[in-house]
Amino acid sequence: MKITRIRIFKTDLPYVGGAYVWGAGNAIRIAKASVVVIDTDAGLQGCGEFTPCGENYMVAHSEGVEAFARLAASNLLGEDPRQVARIEQVMDHTVQGHGYAKAPFDAACWDILGQACNQPVWMLLGGKLTDGAPMYRVAPQKATEETLTEMERYRAEGYRQFQIKVGGDWTSDIDRIKAGVALLHPGEKAMADANQGWRVDNAIRVARATADLDYILEQPCRTYEECQQVRRVARQPMKLDECVTDISVAQRIVADRGAEICCLKLSNLGGLSKARRVRDYLVDNRIPVVSEDTWGGEITTAVVAHFAASTPPDYLQNTTDLMNYNTRSTGIGGAWAKDGKLYAPDTPGLGVTPDFDSLGAPVAEYTA
Repeated sequence: MKITRIRIFKTDLPYVGGAYVWGAGNAIRIAKASVVVIDTDAGLQGCGEFTPCGENYMVAHSEGVEAFARLAASNLLGEDPRQVARIEQVMDHTVQGHGYAKAPFDAACWDILGQACNQPVWMLLGGKLTDGAPMYRVAPQKATEETLTEMERYRAEGYRQFQIKVGGDWTSDIDRIKAGVALLHPGEKAMADANQGWRVDNAIRVARATADLDYILEQPCRTYEECQQVRRVARQPMKLDECVTDISVAQRIVADRGAEICCLKLSNLGGLSKARRVRDYLVDNRIPVVSEDTWGGEITTAVVAHFAASTPPDYLQNTTDLMNYNTRSTGIGGAWAKDGKLYAPDTPGLGVTPDFDSLGAPVAEYTA
C-alpha cells in the first residue's frame, strides 16, 4: 500500500460560548482547524486534525501544517501509511521539532492502519481498557455567578469534573477558586487551570490563600522550574500541562516526582505515536494522565477518545469532548459523549470521516 495523495483543508471552529477566556487575558472566539486527508492506492483514506487554542498558544501556529506539508509531502508520497513508525521517522528526519504540525499526518496513518486491519485504533494501541472515559468541562474566565451557572448546567449533563479557568488577576482568581470549589458535590473534582498565567510569587499567594480547599492546581506558571517553585509551597495536588512536551520532560517529572497528574495534549507531544510512549512511561511510574489536545473538532476528538479508551482507568484522570466546544464540524461520526463520558467508536480506524461540506476546497494538494 502506498500514499498517493495528501490534501490539507482549513476551516474555522467558532466557540459555542462566544469567547473562551483563559490564562493571562487570552481569548479565543474562532479556532483555526487544519485537517489532513491521506489517500492510498488501496482505496483507503485516513484523516487527522490539528487546531491550536489561538495563535499565541505555545509555539503552535495554524499555518504550521501547511508549511510542514510543503516540506514533507514529497517524502511521504509513495510510503506505506500502515508503517506508522516508519512514517514518524520520515517526518522527524524531514523537519526537526514542530510536532504539532506532524500530529495530523500521524493520526491519518493510524486511521489507515486500523482500516487495513479491520480494527479500531484503540485495539491497535493495546485494547479497550476504559469503556467510557470520564470527562471534565471547562468554565472559562467569566464573572463568578456566570461560572457557577455553567457548572450547574454541565452537572445536569453528567459531568463530575470541572476546570475553572484562572491565571489572570490573582486576587480575583482566589475568589473564583473558592466559589467554584464550594459548589462541588461529594465525589466531584475541580481543577484550577492558570494556563501558565501567574508569576511565581502570585501563584504562591493563590496556593496559600486556598490551602484549605480540595482542588487540583494546574500549570500555575510558564516553565517546569517555576511550577516546581510553587509546588514546594502548595498543598494541592499539581497537574502539569503545557510544559509536558516530550518523553524527556516525562522522565524529569518521574525523577523529581514533579506532579501528581500530567495532561497529555496529543498534538503538543507530536501525535499519537509519541504520546503513546509518554503515556505508557508515566503510567508505568504510577502517574495518572489526561487524554486531550489543544483544541479541535470531531477528528481530533476521535483520536483523543481512542487514546483514552486504551488508557488504564485507574490512571486516566479525564478527557474532554472537544467537538462539543464548536458550532462547526471537521468530521462526520467519531466519538460521542453521553452522561459525562466520552466513547470511542468500535469501527475500523478512527471511525470518523472528514466533513468535506464544512471543510470546503483543499488549500493544498500533493499527488504522487
